Amino acid sequence: MAELQIEQRIAGLVAIAKEVKVCPKCPLAEGRTNAVPGAGPANAEIMFIGEGPGQNEDEKGLPFVGASGRFLEELLASIGMTRREAFITNVVKCRPPGNRDPQPDEVLTCTQNYLYKQIELVNPKVIATLGRYSMALFLPGAKISAIHGQPKFADGRAYLPMFHPAAVLRNPGLRGEAFADFAKLPGLVAEIKQRGETTSTPIPLTKSNTPDDPPKNSPEQLSLF
Repeated sequence: MAELQIEQRIAGLVAIAKEVKVCPKCPLAEGRTNAVPGAGPANAEIMFIGEGPGQNEDEKGLPFVGASGRFLEELLASIGMTRREAFITNVVKCRPPGNRDPQPDEVLTCTQNYLYKQIELVNPKVIATLGRYSMALFLPGAKISAIHGQPKFADGRAYLPMFHPAAVLRNPGLRGEAFADFAKLPGLVAEIKQRGETTSTPIPLTKSNTPDDPPKNSPEQLSLF
């Protein structure tokens, strides 16, 4: 597709956000306080994709605002970035009840209606997947413990699987690996720019693209979309 102007990207993201906030397309809508479309610049070079909103995110309508968000900001600071420079969103836009795992039909509905459109509009150089569920969209069947920090190049961009910040907070032994994985992001952005490839929309998720090792249940932005 032709390169979109920033005004077109912003308009598209705003339209998606408005739809997300009143979305009735899956059962998650029934229990939400606020949907969480995502936040960040419309032309961000890096997009972070988590699993789904937690309690804090559901209350505030913003992604990664609790303890996981604070740790994400620490990780970003380690590479000289702030959250205002990245687009941050989730696989599903509404909090699963009791922070349960999102169901395959919920993931399918939310990605096909919203997430893939956001990716197309932002057109990031790098997509950093945070946790197993976002990783499974692009690397189905893989184990995050085996492939974290190993980039995949496809669609004219890089996909970098990472541990979810919440998983690192639960297991401090992963901190070193988390910081090492984040340290790769600037180099990947530079490599994609050097390649000069044309990016495209990722292959849509299918119901078979579910995590091979699903996680256990666990307990101001530049732009807001």
